Amino acid sequence: MTVAAQETQNDSAVLNAIFGEARTANAFVGEVTEAQAQEIYELAKFGPTAFNSQPLRVTYVRSEEARTKLLEGLAAGNREKTAAAPLVAILSYDTAWHEQWDNFLPGYNAPKAMYDADADFTAATGNNNAHLQAGYFLLAARSLGFAVGPMTGADFSAIDASFFPEGDQKSFLVVNIGQPAETEIGAPKARFEYEKAVQTV
Repeated sequence: MTVAAQETQNDSAVLNAIFGEARTANAFVGEVTEAQAQEIYELAKFGPTAFNSQPLRVTYVRSEEARTKLLEGLAAGNREKTAAAPLVAILSYDTAWHEQWDNFLPGYNAPKAMYDADADFTAATGNNNAHLQAGYFLLAARSLGFAVGPMTGADFSAIDASFFPEGDQKSFLVVNIGQPAETEIGAPKARFEYEKAVQTV
C-alpha cells in the first residue's frame, strides 16, 4: 500500500470514528482517566468561537456526593444510565465570559463595550458559543475513542443551584462519557438526506 493510500485509509477510519460509525450511547463500560478527561478538553478548546471568547466551562462529576446531587436534577429516564456512566460532564457557560477579554483577545478590546452595555446580548453570546463548543467537546471525545450520551432532559435551574449557586455559570447539557457497551453498537438511526436538509441559493 502506498503512503497516500495508507493516509486515505487512516483518514477514513478517523472520520468513521467521529461521524459515520459513532453512536450516541446509553450504556457504557470501562473508565475515563483524569488524563483522558483533560485531553478531551485540550482538543475541544481549539474550535473557533466569536472573538475567541471560549465561554464553555466543563464540570466533571466524579464523586459520589456530586453524582447524587446531579441525579436529582435529571429527568427520571436519564438517572440510571448517568449513575452508571464512567464519567459525566456538566457543560455550562461562564456568565461573565466577557470579563476575560484581555486573556482571550488581548490587544483588541473595542468590541467588549457592546457586551458591557447589554447583559442580554452577553448572555446570548455566551450561551450560543458555549453550545458551539459543546459540539467540539462531543467530537473530541469521539476522536479519542469514547462514546458520548448528551442529555438535555434535566432541570438546569436545579443543577445550577447545586453546582453554581453564585450564578457564575449556567448549565445547558449533561454528557455521559465512556466506552460503549456492546448493546450500544448497532445500526445508525435515520438521518436527513442532503436534498432534504440543504439548499443552495
